Amino acid sequence: MGRLDGKVAVITGAGSGIGRAAAVRFATEGAKLVLAGRSEDALRETATLANAGDVIHVAADVSLPEDNARIFEAATTHFGGVDVFVANAGYEGVISEIEDYPVEDFDRVMAINVRGVFLGLKQAIVALRRRGGGSIVITSSIGGIKARGIGNAAYVASKHAEIGMMRTASLECAPHGIRVNCVLPGPIETRMMRSIEQSRSPHAPGDVHDTIAAGIPLRRYGTPEEIANLMLFLASDEAGFSTGGIYLADGGLSAL
Repeated sequence: MGRLDGKVAVITGAGSGIGRAAAVRFATEGAKLVLAGRSEDALRETATLANAGDVIHVAADVSLPEDNARIFEAATTHFGGVDVFVANAGYEGVISEIEDYPVEDFDRVMAINVRGVFLGLKQAIVALRRRGGGSIVITSSIGGIKARGIGNAAYVASKHAEIGMMRTASLECAPHGIRVNCVLPGPIETRMMRSIEQSRSPHAPGDVHDTIAAGIPLRRYGTPEEIANLMLFLASDEAGFSTGGIYLADGGLSAL
């Protein structure tokens, strides 16, 4: 018996990276999947990799109220409701110090990382209340508790905001049996980290990778699958007394 047998999980940012790994992992534990992201082709690929019989995908922009509504309407129409919401969609923004940071990019980071989570919560809380409870997992970052380097003002601010929103939501949702937690990955082998490495050193991104990895106590990046395993625990009934928490998977960076 799988740990998510009979449960319906909505995962945003499911087209790649951590979201894709979560979809594949959840499928192995019996979840019915609603995959959301910007690229329909990427979502189809995730669905194929998940090899799940019960999976649908919705091309959506999480910063739009109507798109969030469509995601949860699709879940209700196809599967009868939602038990788990993984708010994973995110955008790293450009690398630039505050005085030079483009306002339009700051707004885009906030629209996806903060507004997107807020709009998702609005839909998810209603859907999970109808089911009598459930689990919400928000992908924050070690940037939610530490300013990792310079040039990340928008991203770091957005990830701090996600933790604040999670803590507020956990208190509001507790009477309804809904648990809300944040996962805080450190550097993970994903497109986002490749983008950050390229931004920091366009001519030698591999050197940036090696420098970052050398500064992690475990001396390596994490994998999307390692984050998905933590998400699975929080999504499952095994984490029944866990809410309002921040769960680090950062190779020891937060201990420094």
